[in-house]
Amino acid sequence: ETTIQFTAENVESAEVIIYNIKGQKIKTFDVILCGGEGQSSMIWNGTDDNDKPVSSGIYFYKLRVYGKETASKKMILIK
Repeated sequence: ETTIQFTAENVESAEVIIYNIKGQKIKTFDVILCGGEGQSSMIWNGTDDNDKPVSSGIYFYKLRVYGKETASKKMILIK
């Protein structure tokens, strides 16, 4: 599993989407934030939306804040 950390300002909800190297959506998380400023985190246990384990490899995650910009990062899953 891995922890994805991010900082959000004046945001109440966001979405984290994990994609594989082919650009296929693997997992979606709805993130509820307390609002205000601060660092938040979430844990991905290496499974897809059907709770099936995914293989080792390169994945991308996108933080989409509703009504604001998005940010994408690359990560490597090693089992």
